[in-house]
Amino acid sequence: MIPDEDFDARAADAALTASRALMGVVARSVAGVLEIMTLPQFRVLVLLDTSGALRMGVLGEAIGVLPSTLSRAIDRIVEAGWVRRTTRPASRREVLIELTPAGQNLVTHALEQRRDNIAEILSVLSPDQKSAIVSAFELFAGAAGETSSKELLILGI
Repeated sequence: MIPDEDFDARAADAALTASRALMGVVARSVAGVLEIMTLPQFRVLVLLDTSGALRMGVLGEAIGVLPSTLSRAIDRIVEAGWVRRTTRPASRREVLIELTPAGQNLVTHALEQRRDNIAEILSVLSPDQKSAIVSAFELFAGAAGETSSKELLILGI
């Protein structure tokens, strides 16, 4: 039997190796997007995809950006056609930022690439190995707890 501390170190090393592999998947899935926009701009699109239309103040707070910086970034992605500014009918002074179909397509494409890349990696495994991976990932995710959206947005996830 492996002593607990040796096994814990081996488990941590295995998790680090797997996390590097998954970060590679994430990097490949956003590489094309980052040729046409910055990571902070993509973070805005991802947040709008998960949250729906947001007020500028809420959006800035969620991604940790000052209003003036956010306003300039929004100007650029509005001009590119990935988001649009709208107003609420009940409060025309309240400006919302929402994804356009083009922005939605960018986010969807990146996520589909990520899913396809993971499926390709898993395709070389036997059914028993895939089952072990599912169990291990479910256990790991449960032990880790829910990662906040703000933490994930740092990486455009």
